[in-house]
Amino acid sequence: MKYDVIYADPPWQFSSKRTGGSMKSGASQKYPTMTIDDLKKMPVGELASDNCYLIMWYVNAMPKEACDLAEAWGFTVKNINGLVWGKETVNGLPFFGLGYHTRAGTESALIAVKGRPKPASRSVRSFFTAPVGEHSAKPQEGRSKVEKIAGRFARKLELFHRGEPRNGWDVFGNQSAPSLILDEVGFRKPYLAEIQLQYEELEKWKKN
Repeated sequence: MKYDVIYADPPWQFSSKRTGGSMKSGASQKYPTMTIDDLKKMPVGELASDNCYLIMWYVNAMPKEACDLAEAWGFTVKNINGLVWGKETVNGLPFFGLGYHTRAGTESALIAVKGRPKPASRSVRSFFTAPVGEHSAKPQEGRSKVEKIAGRFARKLELFHRGEPRNGWDVFGNQSAPSLILDEVGFRKPYLAEIQLQYEELEKWKKN
C-alpha cells in the first residue's frame, strides 16, 4: 500500500530528561522513545506514493533534526510551521509549558513533500488552539486539518498513532490496535491473529 499523506508524531528522544520541569516530565518517562538514527532507518519512504505529503510534529528544541529526518525519509521540507497548535488548559487559558529559555505554549508540525502533491483545499489555516491532553498526545483538530489538506479520497497513514484509529486511516503505533506491523519485510497489515494479539497487548498497557 502506498499513501498520499503520512501524518507522524515521532517519539523523539532528548539528550536530557528535563526540559524545565520535574524528572517525570521527560518523554522517556511516559513511553519508549527513539533516537534520530533509529527513526531515519525506518523505511517510511517506501510507504509514500509518487505525490505524497508528510506532515510531522516535532519538538521545538529539535527543528534541524526534524528536517533531517524528513529528508532521510525521502521528502523535501516546504514549511517548518505547516501546523501550529496553540496550547490551552481545559479552562481555555494559555498553557504554561516547559522549556529552557522560554516556556513553550505552541507546538508545530512541518509539511514536506515527495513529488508534487496538490492540496485539496487552500483555505486551511495553520494556527489553531486546543486543550492539552495526555502527555504528548496531539489534538483531533490537527488531524482534521490534515484531512482537509489531503482530500477526501487520499490514502492516509498515521505513524506512531495512539488510541482508537480514525475512520479512513491506517495506523502504526504500539499504543494502537489494529496497527501496521514493521518487520523484516517492511511495513505490512497484520493477520487476524496478530490483530487480536495487538488488542490484548494494548489492554495490558492501559491497565499498567
